[in-house]
Amino acid sequence: MFLLHTHSGLRYVVFLLGIAVVWYALRGVIAKAAYDDRMRILGGLFAVLIHLNIVVGLAIIVFSQSFEPYLGVHIVTMVFAAAVAHIVPAVMKRRPMEDRTYLPHAVAGVIALALVVAGILVLPAGRIIGS
Repeated sequence: MFLLHTHSGLRYVVFLLGIAVVWYALRGVIAKAAYDDRMRILGGLFAVLIHLNIVVGLAIIVFSQSFEPYLGVHIVTMVFAAAVAHIVPAVMKRRPMEDRTYLPHAVAGVIALALVVAGILVLPAGRIIGS
């Protein structure tokens, strides 16, 4: 039960951090600000927390020893969300500082959050708030 509560609680942290990534990136795009370390850290932390939540979710499946077909769809959407969230910070890290921009973080953040929501909604109790 502890793992299930941890997985559910991390979901909210992922949502909040994802919203922070999108907000900060859009703020940078609108203000035409120079790329900074805060964006790099937010994007990286968002990716790490999605990965952590996937590991906790897989631990739930391993220890519960049950697997329903809808969990396969849930896992696949979460892995895609993690990949999308991970790609932009990895690419930006390798670019020269003057070539780094905020827009890829905003786009990837929106896509990753949409995939997370889609992954939650495939669950039988796929409620985002209050579940």
